[in-house]
Amino acid sequence: SERVMARTGTGEYRPGVHILLATDADWIVDEVTAALGGPDTTFTVCRDGRVVSDQVRERRPDLAIVDLQVGSMGGMAIAMALRLDESAGALPHVNVLMLLDRTADLYLAQRSSAEGWLVKPLDAMRLGRAAAAIAAGQTWFEGVPVPVTVEDDATAEEEPATAG
Repeated sequence: SERVMARTGTGEYRPGVHILLATDADWIVDEVTAALGGPDTTFTVCRDGRVVSDQVRERRPDLAIVDLQVGSMGGMAIAMALRLDESAGALPHVNVLMLLDRTADLYLAQRSSAEGWLVKPLDAMRLGRAAAAIAAGQTWFEGVPVPVTVEDDATAEEEPATAG
């Protein structure tokens, strides 16, 4: 089924966006369409993960949001199938946002080649920011620690070399 929705403004979704949502959970459909919806955004909801590639081929989405737990074919398999089809030249690149059930799923998500992920429970603000970032070509990795860079004291205070 397809719904038309949209939203504009700073940090929010741009108009004219097509989102493919792969989930078999009604509450996820409700949360995602409420958070990202508006008059110029269209949604294609795939309740069977096995048809996602066909839907991408039929109408290339700006963003694919995939639930980790879809009964027929989960989010990890969907993301990997999209990347495999892309590498074979059968599909264009599609930005993927994965919806994880728990932080323990980060291990899987890091291997999915998805541009980002969120850990449930979802909220409109996090979902909107993640979707906007990924649709704009950035990444969104929730739950992954940010690496700390420590400046090496010897490098920072290195004395200028003198010719002798």
